[in-house]
Amino acid sequence: MSTAEKKILSDIEIAQGNSMEHIKDIASKLNIAEDDIEMYGKYKAKLPIRLIDEAKVANSNLILVTALTPTPAGEGKTTVSIGLTEGMNKIGKKTTVVLREPSLGPVFGIKGGAAGGGYSQVVPMEDINLHFTGDFSAIEKANNLLSALIDNNIQSRTRSLGIDPRTIAWKRVMDMNDRALRDITIGLGGTANGVPRQDGFNITPASEVMAILCMAKDFSDLKERLGNIYVGQTLNRKPIYARDLNAENAMAILLKDAINPNLVQTLEGNPAIIHGGPFANIAQGTNTILATKMGMTLSDYVVTEAGFGADLGAEKFLDIKCVSGGLKPKVVVLVATIRALRHHGGATKEQYNDASVERVEKGFVNLEKHIENMKKFGLNPVVAINSFFTDSDEEVALVQEKCKAMGVNAVVSKGFADGGEGTKELATQVVAEIEKGENDFKQLYDWNSPVKEKIETIAKNIYGAVSVEYSKKAELGLRRIENLGLSNLAVCMAKTQKSFSDNDKLTGRPEGFSVTVREFEFAAGAGFIIPILGNMMRMPGLPAVPASEKMSIDNNGKISGLS
Repeated sequence: MSTAEKKILSDIEIAQGNSMEHIKDIASKLNIAEDDIEMYGKYKAKLPIRLIDEAKVANSNLILVTALTPTPAGEGKTTVSIGLTEGMNKIGKKTTVVLREPSLGPVFGIKGGAAGGGYSQVVPMEDINLHFTGDFSAIEKANNLLSALIDNNIQSRTRSLGIDPRTIAWKRVMDMNDRALRDITIGLGGTANGVPRQDGFNITPASEVMAILCMAKDFSDLKERLGNIYVGQTLNRKPIYARDLNAENAMAILLKDAINPNLVQTLEGNPAIIHGGPFANIAQGTNTILATKMGMTLSDYVVTEAGFGADLGAEKFLDIKCVSGGLKPKVVVLVATIRALRHHGGATKEQYNDASVERVEKGFVNLEKHIENMKKFGLNPVVAINSFFTDSDEEVALVQEKCKAMGVNAVVSKGFADGGEGTKELATQVVAEIEKGENDFKQLYDWNSPVKEKIETIAKNIYGAVSVEYSKKAELGLRRIENLGLSNLAVCMAKTQKSFSDNDKLTGRPEGFSVTVREFEFAAGAGFIIPILGNMMRMPGLPAVPASEKMSIDNNGKISGLS
């Protein structure tokens, strides 16, 4: 099939035209016996966490895929991650890709799907994008069980903990974009229906239960973290945690299957592990520690990704997930697109596809800052230029020349159009960077440092801010964190993904700016403090024309419109 013919096929048409291997055959490629997997039909399976071997983890090579500051459409980290995995296997390196699970909110909202694209996809695409193996549903139920227990305790006359309803920090969740549920009133209709109070819904990937699942080291750790969830305080200002409601075991029961990573395959029949899905602008934005370690147990190389730009996803992956899980990545792949460089060089959305060496040169400062940031972690990145048919040779050559001047190789990645064949050069460069043995990952800050020092280290070193300001509400929130003894937790910054700053209008590489911490949240169970810069959305709304309107299903169950 020619490249021209390939381009007229949609992602779902490519996926549906692919001949999948039975999941037991995919498992056998990882030397896993059929009896050691729990099959969900022919093409999906759960991998028991008992298969994880820390000694093998230590000998595997972890590759992190991140990106420059993205345009609203994203720059294709998942597509590059899958394509790189195909290319690594083509050059004889036993490699597994480990990714997050898509959320139904973005699938039916803007994205329309999140399983890669073109000829770099994971399959079965429809299942992965929809209910998959039920992990998100289990997380939702565990979250909402705690909500029910909280309201039941407030209603109780004999076993009440004296929770002050005004202080409850826990919200219900559902995996759908529904702005009408952000702020609601519950308990109306009489005393039999509970105590009226303000409440609301977050989207499931924003739940602390999701973050906890992704941070848990084993089932025992999962239960302990669930018990550490902060609920609110009593009328006497005593803190209340989920363990005070005896909630952790029941919540863990609902997660007993969800804790096991999911095995699927790429279009070229290579193993793919998909597990967890926290957002990267308000949580850690990476798959589970258990899934990453599972991949590293079973493969010589593991390709994984972190959400949004490197200032968010990669920083959190490195400073939170790697430190907590004892992981040490060998190399970072920094995804860039010519269109994003045009964007940072001043192009409007309507001009993204218009070739302009001048705009690319001006916009390179954004990529330059991300390269510098990765080097601060002791990691010299490989830049993957995710290819678009609108890229000009002159623009690509300029990026490669500028990267070379920084001591970084920039390779065109054509995984979308050509799968593994289009990423063999990228794979070769990634392996070469690992085999140099010069990268030595180090965390940016010490978790035990004062909270403000940790925040300023990230803001000044990663964002390029000159200072950090704190609102009165933030100062009060910080005092509460200190009083609760949570100061030694990692910092999980919540800010816009559209800029290094907290102002989404500042593209490129802003300078001379300050960032403002508006307020603090914390996830005592997940293990991080959340400084909120600007207004962060935990329950998105649907766009004017949702992606769901373009989807259909026929009488035989064949789906179209997913991407």
